[in-house]
Parts: sequence; C-alpha cells; structure tokens
Amino acid sequence: MMNLYSGTTDPFSHRCRIVLFEKGMDFEVIDVDLYNKPEDIAVINPYNRVPVLVDRDLVLYESNIINEYIDERFPHPQLMPPDPIMRARARQLLHTFELELFSHIDALEKNQKGVDKNRAHVRDQLVQLAPIFTKQKFMLGDEFSMLDVAIAPLLWRLEHYNIELPKAAAPLMKYAERIFSRQGFIDALTPSEKVMRR
Repeated sequence: MMNLYSGTTDPFSHRCRIVLFEKGMDFEVIDVDLYNKPEDIAVINPYNRVPVLVDRDLVLYESNIINEYIDERFPHPQLMPPDPIMRARARQLLHTFELELFSHIDALEKNQKGVDKNRAHVRDQLVQLAPIFTKQKFMLGDEFSMLDVAIAPLLWRLEHYNIELPKAAAPLMKYAERIFSRQGFIDALTPSEKVMRR
C-alpha cells in the first residue's frame, strides 16, 4: 500500500490527495502537522517538506512528480494526455503554474511583507486564464486532467489568501465549481481545508 505524508493545509499535498482519490486506489494518508513535523520527514525528504509518497522502496517528493508516477502506475482514469505532444504541452503548463502561481504560495501562506504584490500577481494570472473556460470545460478541453488537479488547491484557497477576482474571471470561477463538485476533490479535502471556503 502507498503512504502519502500530507500536510493537512498544504496545497501541494492537496494535489496528491486529489489524484489518489480520483484514481480510487488503496492508499493511506499520513497527516503531518506543518508546524511540528515528525523527524522522519527530514529523513525521507532531504528538503524536509511534504508531500512525500512512499511506495515500498520508492520514495518520491514534489507533487507533480508524485502525481505523474501515480498516473503512470495506475492509468485509469488517465490524467496526463496520452499523446506525447499534448503531454509535453501539459508539462509546460504545469511548469508555468509553478513559476507564475505557486511560487507565490509561501508568501500568501505566511502573509509576508509585500504580500499584496503577490496577491495582485496571482489574481492577474488567473484572470488571464479565464477566457479559456468560455470555450471548454477543463484546462485541456472536455476531460479532467493533471492541470486541473494542479490548479484546484489554489482556486479553493482564494478566499483564504484574500484574493478577490473581478467579474471578468466569472468563467474561471464556474470552472472552479465544476472541479469542487467532483467526488475525488470532495474526498481529498481535510477538515482544515473544508473551512477555508464559505
């Protein structure tokens, strides 16, 4: 059985929980208190961060790497596109999300000095994505994919991070509701995450 060491409020761990629940697999989530991490996290991940996936002798960290491994090992439902060109595009977009959106998470989580700049940047990036959803249901078209998994924890936390989106982002928020209504997403929420959104 796979074990996922997961932060109960960590958006990166949230991604991995979504994939595990979408796949309907046999796994165990080990909740980690981010403010009082057990010592074994530093032993299994040299960066002392969650999420960490332990599958027998294999230890993986970094949410996108964990999620691609799970997707390849358990291909149903497939979350990365089967076509190499589309898969490369998906990876490119995942990388863009990391740089343009998720690199600001730390500042938003800790409410650091200059956090308003981070909020504005994330808001503007999300507004740019909104028009995509006037034409399609999900990031890559009509099928739920790894890109939707990657961005979902951020969309869920907008209120928590005090990010207000303008009316122009309405298609993005409709898209977010589609994700939030998926059983895999609902099952992946921890009690601490459930209260992040009214």
